[in-house]
Amino acid sequence: MRGWLRQTAGGLPKTFWYLWTGILINRAGAFAILFLSLYLTGPRHLTPAAAGVVVGGFGVGGAAGTLLGGVLADRWGRRRTLLLGYAGAGILMYALGLATALPLIAALTGLVGAFTTMTGPAAVAAIVDVVPEADRTRAFNLQFWAFNLGTAAASLIAGLVAEVSFTLLFVIDGSATLVAALLVLAKVPESLPAGHVEAPAGHGIRTALTDRIFLAFVGLTLIQAVLYAQSSTILPLSMKADHLPPAGYGLVISLGAVLIVLGQLFVPALIQRRRKGSVLALATALLAVGYGSVRFVDVLPGYLAAAVVWTAGSMLAAPPNAAVIAELAPPTIRARYQAVFFLTFSLAAFLAPALGGLSFQEFGPWHWLVCAGLGLAASAGHLAASGPRERRVAATRADELVAA
Repeated sequence: MRGWLRQTAGGLPKTFWYLWTGILINRAGAFAILFLSLYLTGPRHLTPAAAGVVVGGFGVGGAAGTLLGGVLADRWGRRRTLLLGYAGAGILMYALGLATALPLIAALTGLVGAFTTMTGPAAVAAIVDVVPEADRTRAFNLQFWAFNLGTAAASLIAGLVAEVSFTLLFVIDGSATLVAALLVLAKVPESLPAGHVEAPAGHGIRTALTDRIFLAFVGLTLIQAVLYAQSSTILPLSMKADHLPPAGYGLVISLGAVLIVLGQLFVPALIQRRRKGSVLALATALLAVGYGSVRFVDVLPGYLAAAVVWTAGSMLAAPPNAAVIAELAPPTIRARYQAVFFLTFSLAAFLAPALGGLSFQEFGPWHWLVCAGLGLAASAGHLAASGPRERRVAATRADELVAA
C-alpha cells in the first residue's frame, strides 16, 4: 500500500498540495448551484422556465470568467487571480442567499459563475508552474480525483442541508470558498515564471474558429455537455415532480461522482485499442439512454440506475475527447484550441437550463425522450465525423515526417 501511495502521490511539491486542498474544500462546499433550480422554483416561486434562464446565467458568467481568469493569471499572477476568484465567489454567494428581487438574483448568479470559473485557469497554470513535467500526469489525476470527491461530498451534504434551510446552503457554500481563499493567501506563493511573455491577444482564435473539422467535433461535444448538464439543472425538477426529497437528488449526483472516482483510472485500458470516434459514439449513446430512461422512472432506485448509465458514458468520453483535441490543435496555438473547446461547457451550462427548463415545462417527462433523440443523433454524428478527422490527423503526421 505504501508503495502504491508513493507511486500515486509521492514527491509532489507542497504548493501543489495546498492548491489541491483548496480545490477539494471549494468543491466539497459547492452546495448552492446544485440546488439553485429547486430554490428558485420553491422559496422564490419561479416557473421552471424562468428558473432555467436564471440558472443559465451561471454558465454565461462562467464563459466570461474562464477567459478573464486566463488573461489575469498570465498578466496579474496566479495567486492574485485565485484570491480574487475565491474571495469574490464567497462574498457573492452570501449576497445571492439574501437576495429576493429576481433581477438581483439573476445578476448575482452570473457574477458567481464568473468568479467561480476564474479560478480554473489560474489553478491549472499554477500546477504546471510548480510540478515538474514528469509528474504532471499524476498531479492532474489527483486534481481530477479531488474535484469529484468534493462533488460527491457536496451532493450528499447539500441534500441534507437543503431539507433544513436553503439559506444555509448559500452560507456554507460561501464560507467554504472563503476558507479556500485564506488557504491560498497563507500558503500558496506566486508561481508565474520570471520573464513570462504573454502571447498577442486573440492570436490563434481565428484559426480555431475557421477549422471546420475541429468545429464539428466541438459541436458534437457541446451536445454531450448539454446532456450531462441535465443532471445539475433539470433532473432536480424531475425528481421534485416525482415527490422525491432533496436528499434523494443529492444521492443520485454523488453516485456519479463516486463512480468516476473509483473507475476513471481503469477506462484507458478498456478503450486503448478502439477508434476514438467509435468510443465517443458509444459514450454519447450511453448518455442518451441514461437520460432518456428518466422518462420511465419515478422512484429513487430507477434514478440511481439511470445515473449509472449516463455516468458510464461520461467516463468513456473523457480520454478520447482530450486526445482528439491534442491531435487536431497545431502545436503553436494549442492553448487557443483548448480555450475554444472548454467554452462549450460554459455554453452548455446556459443552454441546458434555459432550453431544458422550457422543454420540461412544456413537455413534462417527455423532455427526457427529447434528450435521448438529441444524444442518439450526436452519436451518429461522431461516427460520420471520425473518418474526415482521422484522415486529417494522418495527413498532418505525414507532413511532419516529411518536414523532419
